[in-house]
Amino acid sequence: MSDLLTFTIVGLFTGAAYAIAASGLVLVYATTKVFNLAHGAMGMVMSFTFWQLSVGLGLQRWFALLLVVLVIAPAFGLLVERVLMRGLGTAPVSVSLVVTVGLFVGLVGLAQTVWPPDARIVEPFFGMSEVEIGGLLVSYHQLLTMALAVVVAASLYVLLERTRIGLAMRASVDDPVLLGLYGGSSVRVAQVSWALGSALGALAGILLIPLLSLDYFQLTFLVINAYTAAVLGRLRNLPLTFAGALLLGVLQSYLVGYLPTGDLFVSLRTVIPMLLLFGLLVFLPPVRFRLGQIRGVPAPPVPSFGRSVVAGVGLVLVVAVASLSMSDSTILQVGTGLVFSMIMLSLVLLTGYSGHVSLAQLTFAGIGALTVARLDSSSGWALGLAVLAAAIVGGLVALPVMRLTGLYLALATFAFGHLMDRLVFQSEKFGFGQSNGLPAPRPGIFGTGIGGDRAYLIMLAATFAVLGIGLLAVRRGRYGRLLIAMRDSPAACDTLGLDPRWFKLLLFMASAGIAGLAGVLWAGLRQGAGSSDFQVMASLPLLLLAVVCGVTTVSGALLGGFALMLLPVIQSSNDNAVGGVVLLVIGLAAVGLGRDPNGLVSFAITAGRNLLPANGRGLTVGTASAGTTSAGTASAGNLTAGNASGGSDSAEAGATPRTGEADDVHPRPDAGGASRSEEVQASGTA
Repeated sequence: MSDLLTFTIVGLFTGAAYAIAASGLVLVYATTKVFNLAHGAMGMVMSFTFWQLSVGLGLQRWFALLLVVLVIAPAFGLLVERVLMRGLGTAPVSVSLVVTVGLFVGLVGLAQTVWPPDARIVEPFFGMSEVEIGGLLVSYHQLLTMALAVVVAASLYVLLERTRIGLAMRASVDDPVLLGLYGGSSVRVAQVSWALGSALGALAGILLIPLLSLDYFQLTFLVINAYTAAVLGRLRNLPLTFAGALLLGVLQSYLVGYLPTGDLFVSLRTVIPMLLLFGLLVFLPPVRFRLGQIRGVPAPPVPSFGRSVVAGVGLVLVVAVASLSMSDSTILQVGTGLVFSMIMLSLVLLTGYSGHVSLAQLTFAGIGALTVARLDSSSGWALGLAVLAAAIVGGLVALPVMRLTGLYLALATFAFGHLMDRLVFQSEKFGFGQSNGLPAPRPGIFGTGIGGDRAYLIMLAATFAVLGIGLLAVRRGRYGRLLIAMRDSPAACDTLGLDPRWFKLLLFMASAGIAGLAGVLWAGLRQGAGSSDFQVMASLPLLLLAVVCGVTTVSGALLGGFALMLLPVIQSSNDNAVGGVVLLVIGLAAVGLGRDPNGLVSFAITAGRNLLPANGRGLTVGTASAGTTSAGTASAGNLTAGNASGGSDSAEAGATPRTGEADDVHPRPDAGGASRSEEVQASGTA
């Protein structure tokens, strides 16, 4: 009985901290429609700020706590809302996720720059003082955490139910447009939500410092467990979120205490939140999503087949010539960049063309690498089985979540990646193990193995070129136009009589297969692979750099792959401040470029056009041909018969409109676009 009470108290303590963090997460999302993946990073920075004030400057600890939670954290939340997040709730989910991931990376870099790695000890509040409850010693810090969780819940109830701003916040959740018609300010609601969310994240981080220590990543990732509680509350119900967080904390504590020992059960304890998250996303009924104005995403011109072939051959020739003067280490780095570029090609198909966000692409690459390592064969059938295994797993993941869209789909893939990392990849029996990984042979071509490093590098370049040419061919064809229509407005596709559900399944399988092929080639390049190569958290910078460089183009994938390859090279320097500055710069670049999925490639194309003399077509940057096709303007015949006219598929219609001029290209709501108050079920828009 005493053990049960002990585990219950410990579970309530951690659950209370989760409840505080999840409440801030839900409050921000419910009122602004921005799921803040940087919520934990904001709490981490505020925790370091608390240490700086209380230990570095010697302020009294309680005063430092009040100063951070009531002044610094809300001010920081207001700054983030004003500078970075305003208007992001109406953007595509891929954009909002990338901007918050950019903020996440930037804050980690900021912390590493300002507070270099060092042993920092923060004692619990009230020191080691304890009180006996039912024969069990409970620390005053644990009691304080549980009490503050209750205070937070009560305060949020009073705020939302008894105050005018709380009424406006609840109205913003139900219908922000109607709130504006009644004189309410959605901007003020967003400001209050971000200020409170930042304060709650700071409070949760500070209370968990004695348990997690003052660590960049442990404090940042505390919010992952809060995802489950937030989804249980449907991302809008605070009481249900609070109860779910407490239940999650107690359940984790019981499993730690009562599950048998063994590698499988040890791994199972760490993935309980992700198991619950995936189960909730699969079995809970979907929530309703609000459909705003239908607006296409302008993209750079798609080159013709001939030009894409010439570019692919040119890439292979450049790599072949350059490899003659490369050292072995340089060949490995360039090959890694090409492999990362192939994985980003899978994101071009899934995210750039169709608008779906997956946070498990490295996981699918790991499935391909694991399959070929376990088969221990360099034959073509082994490579084919590895790609097929990744594609089948991708389909199995997509099958139960076909009715999900946007954020829920991204969270489902993230949960799956986390489960694969802990339960499969780290398993000694089924996966790579946790030590040196597994050896992997290099795949052969037509029964002939590729032994030389330079020959293998040229083969990687040729594979990327073939995949890129194939993706561009898909983009120019009928299915490419259907993908763009699904991205711009799934509801419009349903209205036109198109059922994209099974098409979505095949899309996920194709994307996972491309990633699996990249994983096989990566394992062959290094002649081995391990679980650390495919951690799910590495999918965040993968998505980040893909969007920054241009997730809608093959050239953006190539640029992003080499940028991802260089990231650990720069961070491995002995100067931790340099690595922190690099992360900070990347984060700021992601925040600045995340709203434009065409990324750096779009800027390069625009700059090139500005340098060229005017031609006979009379196109200028910032205008688009009237033939540009979007989901809101394409007819059912264009999409089904495959004869859409013009569009951005031709170089003549490829000038990219500026963001502020999108309304000049696509129809306004009063000209045939969807009503802003229209609501659709997520199951109907999948």
